[in-house]
Amino acid sequence: MNISFLGAAKTVTGSCFMVTTNKYKFLVDCGMFQGQNKEVMLNVDDFTFDPKTIDFMILTHAHIDHSGRIPKLCNDGFTGKIYTTKATTDLCSIMLPDSGHIQEMEIDWINKKRIRAGKHVIPPLYTAEDAIRCLTQFEPQRYNEPVFINEDVKVVFRDAGHMLGSAIIELWIKENGKETKAVFTGDIGNYDTPILRDPEFVSSADFLVMESTYGDRDHQNREDRFEQFLDIVNDTLDKGGRVVIPSFAVGRTQEIVYGLNQNKEVYGEKYERLLKIPVYVDSPLAVSATEIYRRNVDCYDEEARKYIMEGENPVDFPTLRLTHTVEESKAINEDHEPAMIISASGMCEAGRIRHHLKHHLWNENDTVLFVGYQALGTLGRRLIDGEKQVRIFGEDITVNARIEYIEGFSGHADQTALLNWIAHIDKKPSNVFIVHGEEGAQEVFANLIKEQFGLNVIIPNRGDVFEISDLRINQVGEEARERKYRFMCLEILEKLELLKDEVDEMYLMIKEDLRHGMDQDEFEGLKVKLRNIEKSIISALE
Repeated sequence: MNISFLGAAKTVTGSCFMVTTNKYKFLVDCGMFQGQNKEVMLNVDDFTFDPKTIDFMILTHAHIDHSGRIPKLCNDGFTGKIYTTKATTDLCSIMLPDSGHIQEMEIDWINKKRIRAGKHVIPPLYTAEDAIRCLTQFEPQRYNEPVFINEDVKVVFRDAGHMLGSAIIELWIKENGKETKAVFTGDIGNYDTPILRDPEFVSSADFLVMESTYGDRDHQNREDRFEQFLDIVNDTLDKGGRVVIPSFAVGRTQEIVYGLNQNKEVYGEKYERLLKIPVYVDSPLAVSATEIYRRNVDCYDEEARKYIMEGENPVDFPTLRLTHTVEESKAINEDHEPAMIISASGMCEAGRIRHHLKHHLWNENDTVLFVGYQALGTLGRRLIDGEKQVRIFGEDITVNARIEYIEGFSGHADQTALLNWIAHIDKKPSNVFIVHGEEGAQEVFANLIKEQFGLNVIIPNRGDVFEISDLRINQVGEEARERKYRFMCLEILEKLELLKDEVDEMYLMIKEDLRHGMDQDEFEGLKVKLRNIEKSIISALE
């Protein structure tokens, strides 16, 4: 049996793993790459395998970095079943078409630039219609019930507590008369996430593929996160400002609303002030997701179910305003009264949040409050890291707003929780593969696993292939080298494409300036820059 690491290897996004036995070939996740340009470019590249040869797929949860390339997989020839939980199926029914719509909108904007530059237009990664079509291949399953996919593969979905429907995957795989148990954690949630149940433990594993998003640190002030949230909101209101919250439409939005409701008596006046301003949830996806939350109460923890039994709506409060149309979204920024605006995407890479940031980042009275993980290279991460000027919709925006990040709202387990999860495995795995994390976090986490549990830990590169035989791990050389070569070539192509676009944009700018006249100093400066670029290109080619 081989396992190939095709995504989320030494990075957080693009989760995708291929398992190959002597009879079957299947995927665990097929996610979209997000963040850095060199990774985003991987989304449009051909798969490093033939999708027609994949027998089936198992999906851990609905987040786009785990599910986002499923429509492309199906477009490219995959016809098998996709096994996942019922709630994940429900969420994918809105999240994948929404992703397809974003692909169409973004490529339309890019194609307008390409047409102006005399280039041919390019198609989107997939369309909303493509995404709807692939939903027919989903096979919804219940938690904790064995699913016999075929005579050699059995799967059980355990609650991961990360988002509605998220699952830890237990797999029993028979090959050559022997059975191997593999566990894929997907993303493990925190142990006191509002609404959701705590992550389940597994009793055994022969080998483990484990996330490491927060493998190098613990969440700070998690117990006080809602009070910290209200303090930031009230400080902003004191200045007459607005609070903009880039939030994942599914999960964080509903959990924050529920958590504030649940503790309204504790927070007293701080909570009461929130009820005096409009709280906009500006995301059609978040509105639809809230309805799915209402339909999947079997995924709730006991406390949330009790809340519902008492007649309360756990994801609603009096001043909450849900926006559906583009006109309603635009109207939010035409009104300058104090307000809270919750909008997707959570990493500020697409969607309506970018319009809100354009209107508020320059204002020193406003606050941008992050409540979820920000992948390296995303606009959200750059803002948290202190970038003082960003480009949004072709316009340079100076960052004067207050930027805050409450890490305690993260949907990912922190270092202590991850180690605690491993500690509860009675029969420990012989090998642990660390995925879904930045390199620094992975190295810290790997060393802790070795020290505390004495396990063999591997941090795979993207494209690495490992043979698992009698619980021994052997890296498969040639195939791994070929895939690494492909990924390196993609990185070079991405940089060349970026350079080409920058030169084309400069050409159009200068062409436009010639019509209106150009300052002599500006002209001389551009000549110097062009000579430097020319020297760099000639040097690289030599």
